Amino acid sequence: MGDLPVTLAAASGAAANAVAHADPVASVLLGLVLVLIAAKLGGDLAIRIGQPAVLGELVAGVLIGNLSLAGFGGFEHLEADASLDLLARLGVVILLFEVGLESTVTEMMRVGLPSLLVACLGVAAPFALGWGVGAVLLPDHSVYVHAFLGATLTATSVGITARVLRDLGRSQSSEARIILGAAVIDDVLGLLILSIVSGVILASDQGAALSYAAIGAILAKAGVFLVGSLVLGLWLSPRLFALASRLRATGVLLAVSLSFCFLLAYLASRIGLAPIVGAYAAGLILERVHYRDLTDRGEHSLEELIRPISSFLVPVFFVLMGMRVDLASFAQPGIAGLAAALILVAILGKQACALGAFGRGADGRALDRLSVGIGMIPRGEVGLIFASIGAGLTVAGERIIDASTYAAVVLMVIVTTMATPPALKWSLTRGERRAVAAKRATS
Repeated sequence: MGDLPVTLAAASGAAANAVAHADPVASVLLGLVLVLIAAKLGGDLAIRIGQPAVLGELVAGVLIGNLSLAGFGGFEHLEADASLDLLARLGVVILLFEVGLESTVTEMMRVGLPSLLVACLGVAAPFALGWGVGAVLLPDHSVYVHAFLGATLTATSVGITARVLRDLGRSQSSEARIILGAAVIDDVLGLLILSIVSGVILASDQGAALSYAAIGAILAKAGVFLVGSLVLGLWLSPRLFALASRLRATGVLLAVSLSFCFLLAYLASRIGLAPIVGAYAAGLILERVHYRDLTDRGEHSLEELIRPISSFLVPVFFVLMGMRVDLASFAQPGIAGLAAALILVAILGKQACALGAFGRGADGRALDRLSVGIGMIPRGEVGLIFASIGAGLTVAGERIIDASTYAAVVLMVIVTTMATPPALKWSLTRGERRAVAAKRATS
């Protein structure tokens, strides 16, 4: 019996030692259980009420991140977990690669002048209005904060609009072609603005003076990278996949495509641009004709191969972004007003782009400018990506997008995303309602 305390102490020490040397992936696995289940439950609920799944994933993250307000704690560490953050960042790269795959360089060249004008106005107006809101409501913050606020308003989440157009059978209408074409250009212009603003902020944080020459250099760098990667990629991609088609191993298409995406994302990062710029360019470059030999021998299309990876990693990003929203920050003076102002200018800024929709549709009637403007309103995932990048930037110790501003931006994303589907349905069907009303009046 005398040896019993020694035995118990030894056992206790062994248990403590086992915990200390536990596989570090264990905590990540438990975090992923919560994040993925929350994402799917939130996504399911959102779809049931007619909203995109991404909105449910974001709201699920907001709820988990603020359970402490209701007296439930224990999840706060997840939002700062380095491993989950790495998976979320990888998810963003995959997401932008997937978005790029939905369009091609050839399609970008065919969108026409109206789409180009809509896109340019749809970027310039929200950027200026967002900057103005920051300057008026956040006068104590630096000009870089104001500029980045404007940048977060430039993006358009066309996936939401595309779904509404498809549900209403209007995907082939003139308005739909202008909206979808403008959204592609909008993404490119938004990424350019993000590159410029981020580059200027990084340069300023390192002590470099703000100058038009510096801005021009960043713009030139971003433009050369995008144009150069597209031109070189279109030449290289068919040859790369011709060589890859000689490999007899399975999964060649996915491995080569992801390697191409990650390489361009890495190169973009090396020259001072956001990795998502390179990932988006990689998606634009890769066309089905380039890897036809691989699909002809039985491999699935690249979109089908990417989807399972995206379904795993992208929800991690959105839930994590939601968890970083501090609802208590809305109790601070001015934050609710900032959110309301951002929502207002987010809507008005995209209505300005409707001025670029000129001409007539295929049936000879005038283009529905209001529907074009409404179709460009949702910010969705791209606006969140911009905000998350801003949250990681600092100038002289000041975080560009602090917790309060981040919460206001997320609320803007949620509102514009939820408001667009019903508003677009109302706008596209109002002509039909008028015709029915007129017919009834004359009968």
